[in-house]
Amino acid sequence: MTRIEDIRCVLVVGAGTMGQEIGLQCAMYGYKVTIYDIATEALENAAIQQEAVLKRFVAGGKLSQEQAEAVRSRIVTTRDPGEAAATADLLIEAVPENPELKARVFAQFNGLCPPRTVFTTNTSSLIPSMIADASGRPAQFAAFHFHHEVWISNVVDIMPHAGTSEETVQLLHAFARRIGQIPIVLKKENHGYVFNAMFNELNTAAVSLAANGIASIEDVDRAWMGVMKMPMGPFGWLDGIGLDTCWEITQYWATRLGDKRLQKNASFLKGYVDRGFLGAKRGRGFYTYPDPLYGRPGFLTGEANPGVAS
Repeated sequence: MTRIEDIRCVLVVGAGTMGQEIGLQCAMYGYKVTIYDIATEALENAAIQQEAVLKRFVAGGKLSQEQAEAVRSRIVTTRDPGEAAATADLLIEAVPENPELKARVFAQFNGLCPPRTVFTTNTSSLIPSMIADASGRPAQFAAFHFHHEVWISNVVDIMPHAGTSEETVQLLHAFARRIGQIPIVLKKENHGYVFNAMFNELNTAAVSLAANGIASIEDVDRAWMGVMKMPMGPFGWLDGIGLDTCWEITQYWATRLGDKRLQKNASFLKGYVDRGFLGAKRGRGFYTYPDPLYGRPGFLTGEANPGVAS
């Protein structure tokens, strides 16, 4: 069984927002990181985004220039799955929320990774038993779910399935602590984990209010921000997650459950996705970035200039 001391090389499969962040977090804590993706553009964008974060950390005093350079040196990217898998001690999958896609990814890497490699999924809404068999090593497989931004919202959910070994759970618990995270171990499988289970209910309600024409995007956020004294509301958060991800999750559950409310929400989100309004990562979602309306003086009182995408 792999011990915490044996974890030296982390393979992150998927170079999207969460894959970028997870890889950078591991590298900042001394681990060698390989980020794999099938798309060159995704890998190039990951490097750009990680560099921007490192520059921000240096400017803010979180890292010295020398430390930032050391972090960069520990991260490599590749489109070659065999190269990615060769030295992996821990695999963290962060591909889109599609169970068939995730199953194919794990089946592929099961044939490429050493027997010692522990497999994990960062899925935000699925449960590990849905893809455990496809992993080919169910005892060494569990959900390992991070939150955006990883270095700020530093809680990680560890969700075993019925076949996950206790040793794997303990290993992931120890690894989470080693990379500056607060580990939460679920006692049973639950779609949405802990925080997301609460957060998803809020987001569903918020999107429904706008999708049904009950309140504007701005006023939904004003209501939350004004009462809870938060720096942003649900639509600002969704922009941070990525509207493509939000749509994929909503569409999946709308189809699976036949839920008309979720179907209407998915259609509402798809309208933004189809126009390329994917959130903060693309400069436009419900709001425009890098200067979103909700962050401007006067937003709560309605005095800020319009800036919501419509």
